[in-house]
Amino acid sequence: MALAGNGQARGLSWVDIVRMGLVQTALGAIVVITTSTLNRVMIVELGLLAMLPAGLVAYHYAVQMTRTRWGYGSDMGRSRTPWIVGGMFVLGFGGWLAAVATAVMSVSFGWGLAIALVAFLLIGLGVGAAGTSLLALLATYVTPGRRAAAASTVWIMMILGFVVTTIIAGQFLDPFSYTRLVVVSGAVSVIAFTVATLAIMGVERRAMAHAADAPSLVDQSDRTEGAEKPPFREVLAEVWAEPKARAFSIFVFVSMLAYSMQDLILEPFAGHVFNLPPGESTQLSGVHHGGALAGMIGVALIGSLRGGSRVGALRLWAIGGCLASALAFAALAASNFVGPEAWPLEASVFALGLANGAFAVAAIGSMMGLAGAGRPGREGTRMGLWGAAQAIAFGLGIVLGSAVVDAARYLSGEPHIAYAIVFTLEGALFVLAAALAARMGSTEHDQTRVAQPLAGEALMEMEGGAR
Repeated sequence: MALAGNGQARGLSWVDIVRMGLVQTALGAIVVITTSTLNRVMIVELGLLAMLPAGLVAYHYAVQMTRTRWGYGSDMGRSRTPWIVGGMFVLGFGGWLAAVATAVMSVSFGWGLAIALVAFLLIGLGVGAAGTSLLALLATYVTPGRRAAAASTVWIMMILGFVVTTIIAGQFLDPFSYTRLVVVSGAVSVIAFTVATLAIMGVERRAMAHAADAPSLVDQSDRTEGAEKPPFREVLAEVWAEPKARAFSIFVFVSMLAYSMQDLILEPFAGHVFNLPPGESTQLSGVHHGGALAGMIGVALIGSLRGGSRVGALRLWAIGGCLASALAFAALAASNFVGPEAWPLEASVFALGLANGAFAVAAIGSMMGLAGAGRPGREGTRMGLWGAAQAIAFGLGIVLGSAVVDAARYLSGEPHIAYAIVFTLEGALFVLAAALAARMGSTEHDQTRVAQPLAGEALMEMEGGAR
C-alpha cells in the first residue's frame, strides 16, 4: 500500500467512506418507516393512544442497550462486515414485520401488539449490531484527518435516506391500504438490505490489507487466529475505567436526552399552541431535518476553509452547538406566551435543527476520534458503550417529554405552559451538556478538522507517493 509523505497510512479512501455512508442511508430508510409512517398510521388510521407507538419506539431504543455487546463481538471477531450485513438483515425483517403488525392491529389489536413487540425487538437488535459495527469500522480504519469529515458524510447520507424514503414511499402508499403498507415496507427493506450489502462488500478486506502493510494504523492483536479473547465484562470494565470514555459517555447521555425530548411533542405543540392543521404540523419535521442537514453541511464547509482548524475544532463545535440548541429551545419556550400571530415558528424550528446539526456532527466526529483513544482493539466496545448511552437517553427522552407534557397539562390545564416547561428543561440540559463538553478538555482528537480540502489532501498523498 502507498503511504503518505508523513509515513501515515492512508486508511479508507473517500470512495469507501461514501460506500459506508450508503449503509447508513439504507439503515435510515428502514428506521424512518417504522418511527414515522407507522407512528402516524397507529395514531390516525387506527385511532390508538399516542403512548403506544411512543412506547414501541422507546422499547426499540431500550433493546439497543445491547450495543456494547455487539461492539465487543465485532472487536473480538476477525471481521466486522458479517455483523453489519447480519444486523441489516435482522433490521430489514423487523421493519417489514412492524408493518405487518400494524396491519394486523386493524383486525386484532392483541395479536398485532404481540407481533409488534417481536418486530421492534428485531429492529433494536439490527440497528445495534449494524450501526455499532459500522461506526467501529470507520473509527478503526479512517485516518485522524478524515474522521470528522467521514462522520459528516455518513450522517448527511443517513438524513438523505430519511428524506428520500419518506418522499418516495409516501407516493406509493396512496391510496392507503394496509396491504399497500406491508408491500411498500417490504420493498423498502429488500432494497435497503441489497444496497447495504453491495456497498459494504470488500471495504473491510481492503482496509485490513492496508493495515497489514502499516501496522501502526490499527492493532489487531485480539482478533488474530488463536489469540485468547478476554471476557466481555473484563473489556467493558477496562473501557469504562478510561477517563475519556467515561466522561464522553456522560456527555452523550445528557446531550441526547436534551435532543430527544421534543421528538414526539413538536407536532402536538404546533397544533395546540399555534393551531396548525395536521398537514402543516407534519411539515415541521421536514423543516427540522432540513435545518439539521444545513447545520451539518455548514460545519463541514466552515471547517474546510484553510486555516480553519481552530474554528473547526470538534470540541468547540460541540459546545457551540449545545449552547445554540439551548437558545433555540428558550425561543420555543417563549413562543408559547407570545402567540401564533407574532412568532415565526418555522424559523425557530429551522434554527433548532441548524444548532442540532452542528452539535451532532461534532459529537459523532469526536466519538470517532475518541474510539481510537486508549487500548487498540476496543473501538467497537467504546462505540457500543456510547451507542447504549445514546439509546437509553433517546428512549427516556421520548417517554419523559410526553409524560411531562401530560402531567403539566393535567395540573395547569394550559397546553402552552406544559410545552414551555419541556422546552425549558431541554434548554437547561443542553447547557449542562455544553459544560460537560468544556470539562472534557482538549485532546489531539479534538483538534481534528471538521473537513479537509479534498484537493489539498489528494495533492499531499501524491507528493508522499512521489517521495
